[in-house]
Amino acid sequence: MNKVVLMGRLVRDPEIYYSNGENALAIAKFTLAVNRRFNRRDDRTADFIICKAFGKQAEFAERFLYKGIKVAVSGRIETGSYTNRDGQKVYTTEVILDEIEFAESKAANESARGSMGGYQSAPAPMPGPMGAAGDGFMNIPDGIDEELPFN
Repeated sequence: MNKVVLMGRLVRDPEIYYSNGENALAIAKFTLAVNRRFNRRDDRTADFIICKAFGKQAEFAERFLYKGIKVAVSGRIETGSYTNRDGQKVYTTEVILDEIEFAESKAANESARGSMGGYQSAPAPMPGPMGAAGDGFMNIPDGIDEELPFN
């Protein structure tokens, strides 16, 4: 089984490009800084992992992801190799993403963004069902207490 689950922050804004041809496919590439859980010293260390997303996931990345945002991703590891201009063989490891999710609240991400140098704000998320309140929770209509099967 080849399954990877990671949580970390984007090192820079995603690179977005489109494939050639009639049905152009969106491709997003970004680096995720993932803190190591255990280390021998109190030094904070991280691994920098290259992630790629295709299609709808790439369009999501283009629209909502930016440097410093904390995300949780899942996918599979893909390895490869190529020969560079100097004739040396270079080995690559990337995570091909199936899922991308926000890992912090919008306020926490905005706070992290502010401490990283004030980048442009991301597009506002789409409103939730039945009109979400400003705190992120759904408004419950008045009089609903009588319809609930428990007290």
